[in-house]
Amino acid sequence: MVLKQLRVSRHLTQEQLAEMSGLNVRTIQRIESGHNASLESLKCLASVLEVNVDTLQQTRLDMKTQKELWQAAPLWVRLWFALNYLNLTPSKRATVRALFTCHISGYVFCVLGLISQPALAGGIIMLGVGYFFNFLFMAWQ
Repeated sequence: MVLKQLRVSRHLTQEQLAEMSGLNVRTIQRIESGHNASLESLKCLASVLEVNVDTLQQTRLDMKTQKELWQAAPLWVRLWFALNYLNLTPSKRATVRALFTCHISGYVFCVLGLISQPALAGGIIMLGVGYFFNFLFMAWQ
C-alpha cells in the first residue's frame, strides 16, 4: 500500500496521522507494513490524506517486485537494456584518451623489448591496436 509514501510526502509522523485519523498508532504501523486494513480504517486515512480509498489500496512497486519483473524479462530485453545503459558510443575525449594510452604503452613496451622479448611482442600488439583504433576514430569523424 502507498500509505507510507502519502504520509511522508505530507510530512506527517505515524503518531500525527493516528491522532488525525482517530486510529491507533499500531494500526498505522500494521497497514504500512503491508497488513490488510478494514474499510473503515481506509476511509479514515483517506479522509485525512485527502485521497480516495482506491488510492490507498494501490500497491507500490517495491524492489522485490522489480527484481521479479527483471528476471522474468526475456534475455534480449535485458541485453538491450544493458547495452543502452552502458552507452557503447564513447565520447571524443574518452576515445582520444584510449588512443593516447594505447600508443604510449605500446612505445614503452617496445623500449622494454630491448630487455625482454615478450615485452616487445606486447608493445607491437599495443601499437597495432592503437593505430587500428586511430583509423576507426578518423573514419568515425
